Amino acid sequence: MKKRLIGGMVATAILIPVAAFAASGVIEMPTRTTMTTEQVQVDEVGKSSLEKLYLAFPETKSFEIIDASNVQGDVSKGENLINVNQTSIVLQEKGGTGKKITLHTNGNTGEIEHVIQENWEPKEKSLITLTDQEIKAKVNHLIDKMYGNVEQYEVAMEQMENPNQKTWMLNYTNEMFDKPVYQVFVQDNTISVTKIVGIPTGPKPSNMKVEGLFSLNGKPDYTADAFLNDEKLFALLKMSPTELKQELAKGKTVVEIAASKNVSKQQVIDVIAETQARGQLQGDGVPISEHSLKQMMKAIEPKLLPVIEHKTETEW
Repeated sequence: MKKRLIGGMVATAILIPVAAFAASGVIEMPTRTTMTTEQVQVDEVGKSSLEKLYLAFPETKSFEIIDASNVQGDVSKGENLINVNQTSIVLQEKGGTGKKITLHTNGNTGEIEHVIQENWEPKEKSLITLTDQEIKAKVNHLIDKMYGNVEQYEVAMEQMENPNQKTWMLNYTNEMFDKPVYQVFVQDNTISVTKIVGIPTGPKPSNMKVEGLFSLNGKPDYTADAFLNDEKLFALLKMSPTELKQELAKGKTVVEIAASKNVSKQQVIDVIAETQARGQLQGDGVPISEHSLKQMMKAIEPKLLPVIEHKTETEW
């Protein structure tokens, strides 16, 4: 991982997290549309983001929304089109000089993907004056409040080769993911956290009934395990995890296996999507309403189709 950081790159401006579009070459982004405070408060994504923030940091209920916007559209990345839908909200203590926090939320999933916390430490003892352990504790607190359960991650912290400003990078990893779950930059009096979605690679969670449901080049391919290790799916198909793995090994898709049991594709999608949506919403610490559950399930559905229509030994 490159350690050098261009001076001032840990931006406090509204942006699309670079982790989402890491690629060589320049990517032209869709136009960002400004939102008023009133629009944020009635927008479903905006309201949900604020609820999560207020639950994590109750004091922010008194903060002012000083900037907000939304960007939607397709972005060309190589030969592929990536759909971008992001709502960004900046809040600051009244008076315009105190604590500030910025949220970048995925409008399709409702997940807060990027958090920037500024000026939460007094100027006379800002972040850059703290010890490594104190800095790590501040970052841990932010992640724990916004996302929960920070203790499950290993943390690697290093000072970056940035001659213009002292900058630390922290990577939060878990053995079941192939890349950092959270990547954090600390600079001046700012903590910038990006949540990165990883692909399961190693030992699986304790609720895993069977792993390596698909294979590629004769080796277990763990890509779909997190979706398909679902007790409700096994009950719907009236199969044990081992039986499902055996059927998949014959080159059948989950959809084909379901059809042989008189179970529709939509039933399979609904069962898995609900499990995934509930897990996501519970992880965010937000009360699960029927509306938020349906929204999250709808956002997850496109991710399920490649899984349930996949055949083993076929490249994803």
